[in-house]
Amino acid sequence: TQERKKRGRTVPEDLVSHDTVRNFHTLASHPGLHSASVPGILSLDIHAADTSKILTGGNDRNATVFNKDTEQVVAILKGHTKKVTRVVYHPEEDIVITASPDTTIRVWDVPNSQPLQLLRAHDGPVTGLSLHPTGDYVLSTSTDQHWAFSDIHTGRVLTKVADESSTGGIALTTAQFHPDGLIFGTGTSDSQVKIWDLKEQSNVANFPGHSGPITAISFSENGYYLATAADDSCVKLWDLRKLKNFKTLQLDDGYEIKDLCFDQSGTYLAVAGTDIRVYLCKQWQELKVFNDHTAMATGVRFGRNAQYIASSSMDRTLKLYGL
Repeated sequence: TQERKKRGRTVPEDLVSHDTVRNFHTLASHPGLHSASVPGILSLDIHAADTSKILTGGNDRNATVFNKDTEQVVAILKGHTKKVTRVVYHPEEDIVITASPDTTIRVWDVPNSQPLQLLRAHDGPVTGLSLHPTGDYVLSTSTDQHWAFSDIHTGRVLTKVADESSTGGIALTTAQFHPDGLIFGTGTSDSQVKIWDLKEQSNVANFPGHSGPITAISFSENGYYLATAADDSCVKLWDLRKLKNFKTLQLDDGYEIKDLCFDQSGTYLAVAGTDIRVYLCKQWQELKVFNDHTAMATGVRFGRNAQYIASSSMDRTLKLYGL
């Protein structure tokens, strides 16, 4: 949409400067969102319309909505029978979507902490989850080698497509919609990043070059860049118009990357894993490293206009950074 293109292209006036990001420090650490007996927060998202609301998925099989301003847990969403590995906060409505190795995708009403829909799109663990820009449909991937496209309001699976190219059955590991909603990316356990056309249900481009399973992919909101990560300690940046890898951010040997995220304006890229890193896009220079998680970081997101950064970790804390 024009509105999205405008939003993605123009840098908002109150976007924090990179000097400000350089001066960010840890503002808060919240260990009480998930069970201490099965520790670990596995996934993270922020409500775009109200970035005080933060959604986490836990090793304890629950998803939690937390208000960072009041420091209160707003909702605990119980129903998954295994850990909650992917979470998405609906950008407009007070609805969240969660996925799990229990093979299900669940849609929840936050104010009432109630389930709205149970989506049975897959026969294996659900590994990727992404909301279509209309806010009505969800894309998912699974170890069952399929991607699926489902209606979050009716719970119906509208499309389910096998990744045919992989011989012997290769698991899909992650998924994300391009901001235009016409194409999306998937990652595979055999190092492939694939771009698909939703309407044609066809694989239209491939980005080779990683080794090891793809762990995270992220499109910039302006739709120009795709960032990808795998078990090879590097982040690759792809130009979606030229379909080529124009930059590789090589991290230390053995550095693990679990999540990638651009801010809304496409000015910053955050990486979560062995620690939390923030890069300035275009120059691709490292602005900041936060290393106060005591275990692997699993998720990272930017607040509105990058005024704060949130991260989740296997140390069971949600941490907030800013000024």
